[in-house]
Amino acid sequence: MDAAELKAAQAPLRERYVSDPDAARTPVRASGDFRDPGVTATIDGFAGPVRAGLHEATGGDGSDACSGDMLLEALLGCAGVTLRAVCTSMGLDVRSARLRADGVFDARGTLGIDRAAPVGVTDVVVTASLDTDADDAQLARLAMSVERYCVVGRSLAEKPRFVVERA
Repeated sequence: MDAAELKAAQAPLRERYVSDPDAARTPVRASGDFRDPGVTATIDGFAGPVRAGLHEATGGDGSDACSGDMLLEALLGCAGVTLRAVCTSMGLDVRSARLRADGVFDARGTLGIDRAAPVGVTDVVVTASLDTDADDAQLARLAMSVERYCVVGRSLAEKPRFVVERA
C-alpha cells in the first residue's frame, strides 16, 4: 500500500468521523477464562488461545505466557503498525525493520513484599531499527508520531478500571 492508497482507504472514514464523532468510538475487547489448570488464565487471541501464568520471578515454571510479555507484544504490534502507517503516509521507503519492546517489573511489588515497590511494567522502551534513507529529522518525526498515535502506548497512561462481579 502506498500513501495514495492509504489516504483513499482512510478518506471516507475521516469524513464519517468528522460528521459523526460518536461513530469513531470503536469497541475493542479481549476474553478469557479459567479453562486450564493452575494459576493461569486462558486468553482467546487472534491466533488461538494463549495460557497466561505466573512468571518465574513470581513462582511460575516458565511454561506459560507472561502477561508482562503479552503487554509488550500488544504495544509492539500497535507501535509497528502505527510506524508503518506513518512511513507510508510520509512516503518513506523502509527496506526492513527490527522492532523491540523492553521493560522491567519489580517482583517485590507484585508479590506484596514491599508496598513502596512498583506494581507493573516500568521503564518501557520501544525501539525500531529501520533500514531506510530517512534523515534524522524524519526519524524524529516518526518517533513523535508513533508516540502520539499508538493506541496501546497511549492507553498505558490511563489505569484501567477493574470490576469483579458474581456470575
